[in-house]
Amino acid sequence: MTLVVGVDIGGTKTSAGLVDSSGTLLAVRTLPTPAAQGPAAVLDTVAGLVGEVASGAGEVTAVGVGSAGVVDPRRGVIVSATDAITGWAGTDLRGEVSRRLGLPVAVGNDVHAHALGEQWRGAAAGYADVLLVAVGTGIGASVVLGGRVLRGAHSVAGHAGHVPAVAAAGRPCPCGGHGHVEAVASGPAMLAEYRGRAAAAVMEPSGAPGPTGVPGPTGVPGRFGAPGSSGVTGPAAVSEPSAVSGSARVTGLADVARLAAEGDLIAVSVLTGGAAALGSTIGGLMNVIDPEVVVVGGGVAACGELWWQALREGIAAEVLPALREVPVGPAALGGDAALLGAARMALEVAG
Repeated sequence: MTLVVGVDIGGTKTSAGLVDSSGTLLAVRTLPTPAAQGPAAVLDTVAGLVGEVASGAGEVTAVGVGSAGVVDPRRGVIVSATDAITGWAGTDLRGEVSRRLGLPVAVGNDVHAHALGEQWRGAAAGYADVLLVAVGTGIGASVVLGGRVLRGAHSVAGHAGHVPAVAAAGRPCPCGGHGHVEAVASGPAMLAEYRGRAAAAVMEPSGAPGPTGVPGPTGVPGRFGAPGSSGVTGPAAVSEPSAVSGSARVTGLADVARLAAEGDLIAVSVLTGGAAALGSTIGGLMNVIDPEVVVVGGGVAACGELWWQALREGIAAEVLPALREVPVGPAALGGDAALLGAARMALEVAG
């Protein structure tokens, strides 16, 4: 049976997995990414991890590598990237990994690798046409058509976070633009929104609009949508926000999700508003792509049923009638998806 290694390079950690041709993950090794030390240190880490997982396993025939950033799989080069890894843009990823290992190497974007993994062995197994959306620090997507990833003429296909959204009008996006859905629906965006609105509610106890245009604790929180607009009913839709105690307890988006489940009105509004905006974007993408299934992954997708309900309602408000029955659900493989997807890329170049 053919053996390959899939690699997932992230800003904080790098993982390698030994995979056979049936898609069974046989061994995994992970190390911190030496991001501040530059490309050579990162590439040396990749080579070391591949050597570890392949040790004693038989002949490894190829390596696949998924990386954040715009990756040109034809040239094997990182076209552009954030500063999460110092000097990563311009790196000859395929050439440098192949030189270190003496093996054929395939490279691609990490979200595309996730999609291939889920389509091979995960939530999209058995489907040829797939839309995967990853929601975390940013928002990315991958389109698989006929079992193959759509990369585009410039290798930038899938940047769903940079689709304009009404809810994001005027808001700065990390890409340097304004009004993109990532500015309201990513994890950092929703966390910042909750903190800002909770602080404004504390400063404006009378209910008068604060500096962000958000009424005080007894008013209706605004810019992401009113509570209840996603169909939320019961205590979560009517409770007063615990702005004073809640904002002090918020260190991450998981805290916002917890407060929303407890009935914090601002948390409910922020969480469901961000999800609805993302759902609207996904619905629009579905109208263009016509997928058989939609898979949603990333850390934000763990925010609970309030988030999922609002997401699905946002999708339902946009999709054409023929797409209303398309299944929309969570990713199944977690961090293993990128390793399996990278391994699948490796199988395409294996000798």
